[in-house]
Amino acid sequence: MTSEIVRIGVFTSGGDAPGMNAAVRAVVRTALHEGKQVFGIRRGYQGMIEGEIDEMFHRSVSNIVQRGGTILKTARSQEFLKREGREKAHRSLTAHGIQGLVAIGGDGTSRGATALFEEFGIPIVGVPSTIDNDLYGTDFTIGFDTAVNTALEAIDRIRDTAESHDRIFLIEVMGRQAGFIGLAAGVAGGAEEILIPETKSDLDTLCKKVEQWSREKKGSRIIIVSEGDELGNAAEIGKKIAARTGADFRVCVLGHTQRGGCPTAKDRILASVFGNAAVQALLEGEKNVMVGEVNNEIVRTPLRETWEKKKPIAERLMRLYRVLSR
Repeated sequence: MTSEIVRIGVFTSGGDAPGMNAAVRAVVRTALHEGKQVFGIRRGYQGMIEGEIDEMFHRSVSNIVQRGGTILKTARSQEFLKREGREKAHRSLTAHGIQGLVAIGGDGTSRGATALFEEFGIPIVGVPSTIDNDLYGTDFTIGFDTAVNTALEAIDRIRDTAESHDRIFLIEVMGRQAGFIGLAAGVAGGAEEILIPETKSDLDTLCKKVEQWSREKKGSRIIIVSEGDELGNAAEIGKKIAARTGADFRVCVLGHTQRGGCPTAKDRILASVFGNAAVQALLEGEKNVMVGEVNNEIVRTPLRETWEKKKPIAERLMRLYRVLSR
């Protein structure tokens, strides 16, 4: 490690994701292991603006690896969207002597970090943490695996009652602009149909399938709907199907349940690896990158690319679901 960085700041921003605490823990303890001081910034960019910054030690992150949410809290900051707000944030960081940042969050966090670096030159390394799994530059983001397993547990439970009543259930999962949760949970849960933003959803085709299920006297029928699907949300799609086919349906919106809960082993390990890798990147002189994992290798991707480039959906899973759902 050749970097002259002595004081490192760490913060979580945007939507919370299971595993954020494990990432914070890894950042703090790796920095201390390297003989650096580390400071926690509460409430993301808004806390950065308001100077909510405190030094952290080994005991500051004890007993948090298993906890969901984030001990550093998170917030949306309209003030940070303006240059004046970012200037305040920079002054606050300078006042505390912070020379480099680890930013834990999703695409909004990466956008903010990009602006902060490009305008003020402070070294920043991003850690991808969002249940949506939509950041370019990593196969998986922190929180995705837990969110999928949370959704899957609900799907399995709903399947029981759907089978008992020979009824259609539309289960809405998070994913306003990305269908990674919907596709993974749908394949794992044996869904009969998966509607996600990345693929064209056709109401005529969907209604024909519903009518076919009825003719075949198919019992449980599960339709997974990402909240950002072009046909609408689950309730809207259900009403459209009923209007055309007369089918009886129920809707279950999983909502924020997907964000909470203890992180899975996979998310805890991923967060620990990413937090450690982020500190190493800072100390090796990286200034504007996100650490990620591609094909089981740790990579570093320019921050701007992580939100400017579109991460593709797994086409092989789409093909697989179409075969298995028949």
